[in-house]
Amino acid sequence: MTAPLRQTRFKIGGMDCASCAAKIDTAVRRLDGVADVSISVTGASMTVSHGGALPEDKVVQQVARLGYGIVKAEAKTDGRASVARAHDHPDHDYEGHDHEGHHLGGEPAGKRAEGSAHLHSDGGPGQAWWRTRRAVLTLACAAALVAAYGIGHLFPAAERWVFLAALLVGLVPIARRALMAALAGTPFSIEMLMIIAAVGAVMIGATEEAAVVVVLFLIGELLEGVAAGRARASIQGLADLVPKTALVERAGGMAEVPAENLAVGDVIVVRPGDSIPADGVIVEGSSDIDEAPVTGESTPRRKGIAEIVFAGTISTDGVLKVRVTAVASDNTIARVVRLVEEAQEAKAPTERFIDRFSRYYTPAVLAVGALVALLPPLVAGGDWSEWTYKGLAILLIGCPCALVISTPAAIAAGLATGARRGLLMKGGAVLEGFRRITAVAFDKTGTLTAGKPVVTDIVAYGRDERTVLALAAALEQGSSHPLAVAILGRAKAARAPVPPALAAKAILGKGVEGSVGGVAIFLGSGQAAGERAAVTEAQRLAIDSLNGQGKTVSVLVADGVMAGLIAMRDEPRPDAVAGIAALKAEGILTVMLTGDNRRTAEAIAVSLGIEARAELLPQDKQRIVGELQREGLKVAKVGDGINDAPALAAADIGIAMGGGTDVALETAEAAILHGRVMDVARMVRLSRAVMANIGQNITVALGLKAVFLVTTIAGITGLWPAILADTGATVLVTANAMRLLRWRG
Repeated sequence: MTAPLRQTRFKIGGMDCASCAAKIDTAVRRLDGVADVSISVTGASMTVSHGGALPEDKVVQQVARLGYGIVKAEAKTDGRASVARAHDHPDHDYEGHDHEGHHLGGEPAGKRAEGSAHLHSDGGPGQAWWRTRRAVLTLACAAALVAAYGIGHLFPAAERWVFLAALLVGLVPIARRALMAALAGTPFSIEMLMIIAAVGAVMIGATEEAAVVVVLFLIGELLEGVAAGRARASIQGLADLVPKTALVERAGGMAEVPAENLAVGDVIVVRPGDSIPADGVIVEGSSDIDEAPVTGESTPRRKGIAEIVFAGTISTDGVLKVRVTAVASDNTIARVVRLVEEAQEAKAPTERFIDRFSRYYTPAVLAVGALVALLPPLVAGGDWSEWTYKGLAILLIGCPCALVISTPAAIAAGLATGARRGLLMKGGAVLEGFRRITAVAFDKTGTLTAGKPVVTDIVAYGRDERTVLALAAALEQGSSHPLAVAILGRAKAARAPVPPALAAKAILGKGVEGSVGGVAIFLGSGQAAGERAAVTEAQRLAIDSLNGQGKTVSVLVADGVMAGLIAMRDEPRPDAVAGIAALKAEGILTVMLTGDNRRTAEAIAVSLGIEARAELLPQDKQRIVGELQREGLKVAKVGDGINDAPALAAADIGIAMGGGTDVALETAEAAILHGRVMDVARMVRLSRAVMANIGQNITVALGLKAVFLVTTIAGITGLWPAILADTGATVLVTANAMRLLRWRG
C-alpha cells in the first residue's frame, strides 16, 4: 500500500517572475523523495509533496544556490503560522515576509540566508522598489553605461573597453544565476540566452549594443518585480483591514492588547468608528456595520445581539461588545488570504500547457538562432558578422518570459480580485473551469433563501395588525423556535409593544396559549385554531391562499374568536431574482434541488423564475447532478457544503454558500463568502474575463516575437529592438493581467 504524501510549505524571497518559479521547480524536483512541487509567484510560496521525511536542508540549499531566500513555514499549536530560518550566510540578503507581515524567521530583513547575491532579492511589504537590490543593480548598470558613453566620447580609443566594463557590471550577476540554474537542471534559462547573446555581440564588435541590452534586460526584470509586488499587495491589503490592537474586558476593566493575541471567548469592546479586530458574536449593543471593506456592500447593515460580525468591518454608530469566535490566524480575512495563497499554487490547465510548451520553446529558439547564424554564410556565402548578429537578435526575441508569465499573472490577479469580493476559488483550474459551466443547481434553504423564516403577511380580524402582532409576540417571548423568532423579530422591527403573558404554555403539535391583559390567547396551526373558534369561509380561503404560496400560517384566537393570521416563509435572498436572471443572461440553465415540500419549493421557484425539483434526499440531488452531466452539461452545484456534500462532490464545480467561519471550504472547490446569489454569475464572468485576458496576453507575447523575428531576418531591426520587444511584451502582458485587479463584475 502506497504511503500518503505529506506536504511541507516554504516561503520564497525574491521570486517575482515565472522564470524564477520554473527554475526553482526544476531544481527542487531533482531532489530524492520529492513527489511534486507547487509554486505561487504571487504568494511567494512553495509547497513540496513528499512520501517520507523531507531533507529540508537540501531543499533550502538547492533554492538558495539559485539566489533566492527560503524559509520553512511552520504551524504553531494555536494554529498561527510562523516561519523558521533554515540557514544564515553572510553573502545573501533575504528580505521576504510572511503573510502576517512579520520578517521571515523572526529576524531583521538585513540578516542573511544561505546563497549568493542575486538580482531577485526584493524587499518585503512597505519597502520602496528603488531600495531593493535589483533596483540598485539596475541603477548601477545604467550609471556605468552612461559613464561609458561619456568616457568613450572623451577618449575614443578606450570606448570598447569602457563599454565592456559597463557590460560586466550587469552581466556577471546574470552569468552567476545562469550557471546555478544550469547546474540545478535548467540549462536553457532566460539568463543563459542573455549570456550567449551578450558574449556573441562582444565577439562581433557590438559591445555598446550588448551593454545597452543588459541594462534593458535588468529594467524589464525590475518592472516584473514591481508588477509582482502590486499583485501581492492586492490580497495582502485585505489583511491590513484588521486593526492591530483590540480593547478587551479583563478583571472588570479594559485593556488594549495586540489583536493577534486575542483568544476565543474573549469579550472585546468596539467603539463607534472602530474597525472590528476579530470575528465574533455581538453580546451587547447594536450598530450599523459597514461591511464594504470586506464584502463590497455599499449600505451598512444593522446588527444586534447574537448576530455575527467579521474582522475588518466597521461599527459606525454604536458601542458593541463582541465575543471572539476565531483567533487572528483563523478569522475570515486570514482564511481568505491563506486560501488564495494556496490556490495560486494550483495551476490551471492552460498554465500547465504553457509550462510544457516553454520547455521545448526555449531550446527551439536556440536552434533557430544557430541556424540563422550559420546557414546563410555556409550555404549562400553570407557575411558571417551580419548573420551572427541576426542570430543573436533572434535569441533575445525568443526569450520566453512574456509567454511564460502570460497565464500565471492573469490567474493570480483573477484569484486575488475574486477573493477581495468574497469569491473564493481553490486554484487556477477551478477559476478556468467556471467559464465552461452550462448549468447551475442550487439548494434552496440557506442558498437561494436566507435560511430562516420571516413574517410576510399579517391579516387582522376585528383588531389592527399591530395589536395582532403584539399579542402573538407576547405568547412567543423566550422561545427559540424559528417561527417564534420570526414573530419577535417583526414585532421589534415594527416597534410593537409586547405585553407580558401569564400562564403561557406550549401545546404539543398545536401551538401555544396563555393570558394577555386578561384575554385568553391561542396561537397555532389552522386546524388547532378551528377547534377553538369558528372559521368563516373567507378566513379559510385566506389561510389556503397563504399556504398555497408556500407560507406557514399561524392563527391567533382571542377569547374564542378568530383575531388574525400571521404568515411566515423562508424568503429568497434579496438578490436571488437578479442572480438567477444574470445566469440565464449568460446562457446557463438553472435548477433548484431541495428536500423541502413541493408546494413551498414551487412557490419559491415561481417567484425566482427557476425550475424546482422538491422532496429530494441527498442521494437524489447527487443523481440529478449526474443526469445533467450525462446530458452534456457542465454542472456547478451550490449548497451549504454539509447535507449537499454528495451533490457538491459529484458536480464539475462544487460551490459552498455561506458566511464567515461557517463557509464549507473543505467540501467544495469554490465558496461564496458573503451569501450573494449574484456571486455565482460573477464567478462565471470573472472566469471568462481571466481567460480573455490570457488570450490577449498570449497573442501579444507571440505576436510581437513573430513581427520582430521577420524584421530581424530582413535586416530591419537588431539587438536593441529585440530586447525592447521582449521587455515590452513582458511589461504589456503583466500590465494587462493587472487590469483584472480593477475588475468589478
